[in-house]
Amino acid sequence: MHRYKKSSVTVDIRKAKTGDVDFVSHLMAETLGPFYNGDHQAHAQRIFTTHINGNVDSAGQFSLGQYMFIAEVNHHPAGMIHLVGKKQGTVKISPLIVAPEYRGQFGIGSKLLRHAEDFARKHHARQLYCTVAAQNQATLKFLLRKGFHLVGKAQDHYKPGIDECMLYKPLNQGLTPDLSGISIVPFDEKKHAAAARQLILSRVGSDFNGVDDTWVDALFASYQRRESRDVNAKYKLIFIAEQDRKVIGVVVATPKKGQPIKIMPLVAKSEAVFEALIANLPQLLAGYGHKLYIHLVPEPWQIACLQRHGWMIEGLFPEGYAPDVTVQQWGLSLQKGDPVRKMRIKRPYYDAIMSGRKTLEVRIGYNSIKRLKEGQLLQLENGHASGVVRIKSIRIYSKFADMLAAESWQQIVPQAKSKEEALRLLHKIYPPHKERLGVHVIEVEKQDSKGAHPPGLEKFI
Repeated sequence: MHRYKKSSVTVDIRKAKTGDVDFVSHLMAETLGPFYNGDHQAHAQRIFTTHINGNVDSAGQFSLGQYMFIAEVNHHPAGMIHLVGKKQGTVKISPLIVAPEYRGQFGIGSKLLRHAEDFARKHHARQLYCTVAAQNQATLKFLLRKGFHLVGKAQDHYKPGIDECMLYKPLNQGLTPDLSGISIVPFDEKKHAAAARQLILSRVGSDFNGVDDTWVDALFASYQRRESRDVNAKYKLIFIAEQDRKVIGVVVATPKKGQPIKIMPLVAKSEAVFEALIANLPQLLAGYGHKLYIHLVPEPWQIACLQRHGWMIEGLFPEGYAPDVTVQQWGLSLQKGDPVRKMRIKRPYYDAIMSGRKTLEVRIGYNSIKRLKEGQLLQLENGHASGVVRIKSIRIYSKFADMLAAESWQQIVPQAKSKEEALRLLHKIYPPHKERLGVHVIEVEKQDSKGAHPPGLEKFI
């Protein structure tokens, strides 16, 4: 049993008992009806009986066991969650429901979801997954805030007119890729052309027929027409990923009529470089169109990266670019207005900001950083968690020494033992040629749950 106590309210999460059957049956029938056809009371009876009878699922081919838990508020049933352990090393939530009178109170949904994650990790699952009706927007947003990735939609899946969203959350992510030494800069033909050409020709390979020196020449020529912003001239934007002044990644963007932007090619020497390019594309291209789309033949880790950053698969092109090769199209909508900006951050710094020990984040004056504004929301992300902060102020210095003379080094590098050590750590991350771009101190404040999240937890199916 898990117990959460605050003032006069106690929330317990326990295994379902025989006497809970009517509560579960009524809750599932009431909640699932608007989104799913079928006999929900019979469904509830089946999974409840399986749980009570030793968790053994005699009907499911892939099921290792079915488990049901009840959330109670001061000993009154307030919600339920049903978990299915799978032979593939995953755990399915099917379903999680908060009773109507408790929605938006006491964090019942969050506590049930945390219980599910603890359960899944205890059973060595690599991922937690579920489905939710697309029309159930409050729950969909809740899951996305909790680190789930939306990976697809099935039209009219369980009920005509209701689309089903598929989501998952990885539980065994390794170390967060270190993106701190990677810079994304505009293409400079004198500096980058030779290395960019070699990287494109070596990495695009046989998946795309026609990629040769002449094709690369055309890319570079199209870049020279970028100032026209004439889509009929097929101008291109090219950005380079650099590390220690070496070209380690290339991305080419072509704005199209109607304002989609085609990304092709995108080549990277490592997973970290691919992640850095994908993470920065929305900011780099925000003024050129309303959506991005990319053609590629992705590896599984590239698919996971695209999903982490909100991309959705849009189509498949068998033999569209080469025989026996199926190219995938992935797309990402660019929000209008002033959206929440995403920023990758290492785990120790993320934890320090979320705990309040760190209020100052230091970045170098890349174009994406220069576009940040006071009052803007930032979604800080690493491979394990994400959280929202608001920018209180931005201060700019010419070098780290000047910055540390004016700012609290403890709020910038809380793990350092002295100002001198803080300076050494900053210089290790940002060498002199990057420091010359300008030092931006971003003062942030953590957003509480009321400020950062839509109110209330609605039905979750």
